[in-house]
Amino acid sequence: MTNAKEQALKILNSNMIGTMATVQQNKPHSRYMTFFNDDFILYTATSKKTHKVEEIELNPYTHILLGYDGKGLGDSFLEIEGKVEESDDESMKEKVWNDALKGWFKGPDDPDLIILKITPTQVRVMNTKGEGPEIVEF
Repeated sequence: MTNAKEQALKILNSNMIGTMATVQQNKPHSRYMTFFNDDFILYTATSKKTHKVEEIELNPYTHILLGYDGKGLGDSFLEIEGKVEESDDESMKEKVWNDALKGWFKGPDDPDLIILKITPTQVRVMNTKGEGPEIVEF
């Protein structure tokens, strides 16, 4: 059996879409997002004009669910707690850019496009075939 870190990286590398929760007026607010990962650091594209940007400025912590694909009740997935910040790495816009973003942005140089960088504070591998969650150690 692989260790939790290897299993978590496998899930990260094979799943781009997950839910990202922020806090809006002291209540959780979740939405689906597309994630790019570099080891355990997650990046996602969004518009400067979205509520999530305002919410993150007030409370930079997030909770992300990633990896459950619905093929079975025992499918492994990740629960990721992390801190969000706007990435100032302009090259990340090119790396994260994909054609699915064309509905919202003109291209990776669109002035409204920003990249959110999520640095995990804890990653848990969930649904490990009846066993408890496995915590990834950094």
